[in-house]
Amino acid sequence: MVGKLSKADKKIAYDAKLCQLLDEYSQVLIVAADNVGSNQLQSIRRGLRGDSIVLMGKNTMMKRSVRIHSENTGNKAFLNLIPLLVGNVGLIFTKGDLKEVSEEVAKYKVGAPARVGLVAPIDVIVPPGNTGLDPSQTSFFQVLNIPTKINKGTVEIITPVELIKKGEKVGSSEAALLSKLGIRPFSYGLVVLSVYDNGSVFSPEVLDLTEDDLVEKFAAGVSLVTSLALAISYPTLAAAPHFFTNAYKNVLAVAVATEYTFPQAEKVKEFLEDPSKFAVSAAPVADAGAAAAPVAAKEEEKKEEPAEESDDDMGFSLFD
Repeated sequence: MVGKLSKADKKIAYDAKLCQLLDEYSQVLIVAADNVGSNQLQSIRRGLRGDSIVLMGKNTMMKRSVRIHSENTGNKAFLNLIPLLVGNVGLIFTKGDLKEVSEEVAKYKVGAPARVGLVAPIDVIVPPGNTGLDPSQTSFFQVLNIPTKINKGTVEIITPVELIKKGEKVGSSEAALLSKLGIRPFSYGLVVLSVYDNGSVFSPEVLDLTEDDLVEKFAAGVSLVTSLALAISYPTLAAAPHFFTNAYKNVLAVAVATEYTFPQAEKVKEFLEDPSKFAVSAAPVADAGAAAAPVAAKEEEKKEEPAEESDDDMGFSLFD
């Protein structure tokens, strides 16, 4: 029978496992594990099984292992993980798509009651409606200044009430009331705090960017580069079309103001010398529209004539 490992042996085994994962995986999700139970963590491990591994541990031990492994391998990129190991955090090593893994982790959230002394992660609002409580329970509502009325022998909340604000500690009265109402206002699970990818560290919000978002940001960057290049007259590929257009306008303006000419400017000068040529192309269109009106009127009259004859032909004249 194999005896239990000592603390020193456990640390050696943990260090070896962490170093192995660092060598094998290049992508790591740093997750917060506040208020996450062991059963919930096992469910997350089962859900990620295949291409991801969840590793929890003490921050000091993880930092030490990462630092020593970075020195032994000469890979300084591992050191970027150390500042992220703050608080109750864990590591998810993955070879899958980071966005998909992050979404899978977010699925495993469990509802939790409001315990006394717990800091509320969100605002807690009690909705209006029948509570199902008998009138003797109105003292809870009176203490919390919740407007109620008695309806069919039960207490009914009249208007929605913000019971707890985000960041406030849950009091005994609030916890007791929520428990009586059967409301579990909070939900907990692993929350992705940062993403490590081949030495680069970035916010998880980056994973939510779509191709349209990237195209929009790229277009905005090109617009800024173009504006700057035009302002300082510095030639760039993005500003080149604008430089050519402005240059053509300047040359055309000189040609119009002087006797200097070139093929593209001759037509402009011709129009400026005889403005009536602007209306030449529009006249035939107007004449055609005017001529089309009588023709259309005649066609409508022709269509109406057979309708009058049809009554007589069938023997159903209205005037007989």
